[in-house]
Amino acid sequence: MAGTDLVAAPPRTTPGSSRTPAARRRLERGALYLVLTVIAVVMVVPFVWMILTSLKTPQDLAATPPSFLPAQWAWGNYAEALAAAPFLTYARNSLIIAVSHTAINLVIASMAGYALARLRFRGSELVFIGFVAALMIPTYTKIIPEFLIVRFMPLFGGNDILGQGGTGWLDTWWALIVPGAVTPFAVFLFRQFYLDLPVELEEAARLDGVSELGIWARIMTPLVKPAFITVALLTFESSWNNFLWPLLVTRTDSMRVIQVGLSVFRTENDTQWAFLMAGTTLATVPMVVLFLLGQKYFVRGFANAGIK
Repeated sequence: MAGTDLVAAPPRTTPGSSRTPAARRRLERGALYLVLTVIAVVMVVPFVWMILTSLKTPQDLAATPPSFLPAQWAWGNYAEALAAAPFLTYARNSLIIAVSHTAINLVIASMAGYALARLRFRGSELVFIGFVAALMIPTYTKIIPEFLIVRFMPLFGGNDILGQGGTGWLDTWWALIVPGAVTPFAVFLFRQFYLDLPVELEEAARLDGVSELGIWARIMTPLVKPAFITVALLTFESSWNNFLWPLLVTRTDSMRVIQVGLSVFRTENDTQWAFLMAGTTLATVPMVVLFLLGQKYFVRGFANAGIK
């Protein structure tokens, strides 16, 4: 109406609307840290329980209800666990296999990934689809075919040209190292990294007369360090923790690995939990140390490996 001053009504406020953007960000960050802390605790508790169990006496293990902390810290469990079986031999075998798998996988998978990413040849896409399809094959479905190949390998272990009459690769380093030395996932990961590199680098190298092998080794490979660290960690971890395949193809203590060796603490009638947890703790330490040393590149490797 004329002569009437219109006064705007104050805006409605809702609970929490008076917070500034900075306060809202702090609240969101605090909630995120709380969730991450809970997840971290859930992930760490089993490892803490494993270590504490390895230091318990038989009386502590038999107590009902079980106690979280040992009533008496039995540090001697580690020495007794190591003396129960030739664990130094098992650890040596696991280390040889893990290092061999890592080295072979890094070299061959990186070369294959480079070829699929930077070289154009007939059937390259079909080959890449084959590697992707191989990622979908469950591991345990390959156990029997791989075992038969190893068992009937011609001209090894007393076998004739047809693979008959002997043991093939069973209970040898060939059986422990060759199967699974190169993984389709490693090839896929390297391909994704090599795809992201600028094409001008290889074109300039070719103009300078550098061979394709030289381009891969001297120009491109130093630029994908996160991929190498990621594949190395994953390959070493998988080989170090492998149990089923070494159990199937080895028969003697001289060829056993550490994960198979831990089974000596489990029998049909009883399980020596303190010794089993002590051995498991010792077997876990190398992987924890490796991850702590390479976690920066490991996280970066997965962050940069999106499908392009």
